[in-house]
Amino acid sequence: MNRHTDDAPHPIYLDCDTGIDDSLALAYLLSSADVDLVGVGTVSGNTDAAQAARNSLALLELAGRTDVPVAIGAHDPLNGRYDGGVPEIHGVNGIGGVQIADAERRPERESAAELLIRLSHTHAGALRIVTVGPLTNLALALAMDPTLPTRIVAVTSMGGAALAPGNVTAVAEANIWNDPEAAQLTLSAGWPLTLVPLDVTMENRLDEADRQALLDSRDPLARALGQMLDHYFDFYLPEYGVRSCALHDPLAAAIAVGGVRATRNPAVPVEVDTSAGPGRGQVICDLRGQRLGQRDSPGATVRVVLATDRSLGAHLVGSITGATQLA
Repeated sequence: MNRHTDDAPHPIYLDCDTGIDDSLALAYLLSSADVDLVGVGTVSGNTDAAQAARNSLALLELAGRTDVPVAIGAHDPLNGRYDGGVPEIHGVNGIGGVQIADAERRPERESAAELLIRLSHTHAGALRIVTVGPLTNLALALAMDPTLPTRIVAVTSMGGAALAPGNVTAVAEANIWNDPEAAQLTLSAGWPLTLVPLDVTMENRLDEADRQALLDSRDPLARALGQMLDHYFDFYLPEYGVRSCALHDPLAAAIAVGGVRATRNPAVPVEVDTSAGPGRGQVICDLRGQRLGQRDSPGATVRVVLATDRSLGAHLVGSITGATQLA
């Protein structure tokens, strides 16, 4: 067991479906002196789990971080089949069609769920989890080892829409909609979990000036991210009216490490609609009684982020390019 001290980097396991914004989140975590990225697990979502692992390994090699293990996780959700991803958003290869040489390091032989459980023992009482894809791997890990939450400090998950509209259906966000059953199991596991929903991620954006700053960087990973964003910006043009993109996954990473802080994040009862009806995948957050200020519900273990202390964009780009230090 590795004992953690307050001034040591925090061990973090990242679970992702490595598309473009996942790549930004990965780069952000790598840029933080406060983070020890001890493992990456992949799941099908933006692209399939195997492609997500290839993307993650290639990005890690660009960053000179070939020490970080990457494990392939679930291809299919707990119920049903993987639907093939969203190439119109993230490109056929998940990273905007940008071609990056495959890494020399191969994925681990263990599954993502097995990697997470192993890391939870190695870093017991210190490990933090950041999830930016469907929650299938976490649900599988919980089924394999129900004691897992006792060894985890915190979970931060990008997912859901509390008061905002969904982005797959009128009420459902993609990560939750792709595996509602896994989301329900993860959100009800009793560990301290911070949910970072569309309510805040859609309000944080990058623009062309930010993309150019990445392209102008001497860092090969930053330049690759700038190239990927060209495809991502095209998708978001009808949403924002200008070439830019939402910062879903990087915001969860930034909140997890304190680079951006939640200013409104009540702990409330949260349920996921796992029915077959039009509400499937909706995250139902009980936000009653919040009008006069934040009020935590007794016994609630899920905090829902509804406001943050600053916009992420400039901080994200500065951190990745080395122009600023993480706060």
